[in-house]
Amino acid sequence: MENNEARFIQLIEEHKAMLFKICRIYQDDEADRDDLMQEMILQLWVAFGSFQGKSKFSTWMYRVALNTAILFFRKQKRRPDSEQLPDKLDHLQAEATDTEKDEQLTLFYKAIQRLNKVEKALIFLYMEDQPYEDIALNLGISQINVRVRLNRTKNKLKEIVKSMNYEYR
Repeated sequence: MENNEARFIQLIEEHKAMLFKICRIYQDDEADRDDLMQEMILQLWVAFGSFQGKSKFSTWMYRVALNTAILFFRKQKRRPDSEQLPDKLDHLQAEATDTEKDEQLTLFYKAIQRLNKVEKALIFLYMEDQPYEDIALNLGISQINVRVRLNRTKNKLKEIVKSMNYEYR
């Protein structure tokens, strides 16, 4: 068991940037991101024994983490004290930073939050430099469909950013 724990911790450390990105895409509040991170790590640990090595660990981890994020998001939406996503987006506070690049990144993540779950997954995998073949496999669609949907999603993101009164230079 000890060896298993050490291996799990090592793999999580190697791929933690992926987990942070998923948290950032699905949660805008820092406390909610922390909660989601804990939930994803818990679910990864619970499922770790079922990892058979038939795919790369990062691919398996992405699937578990993404499913956890979606379930977490759905549960949060059903809570009576949670606001609906569009309302939350209107009231988001800009993250404390003065640099234009950080402001653009914050805006980008806000725009991503307006996408549906498939579009978010497409953008995430694209940001992770995943080949179209891997994206198609992860999402259960053809490579041609990946290209078409990714192009549409990029255009949709541009429109969302424009609607937020910001134009990338």
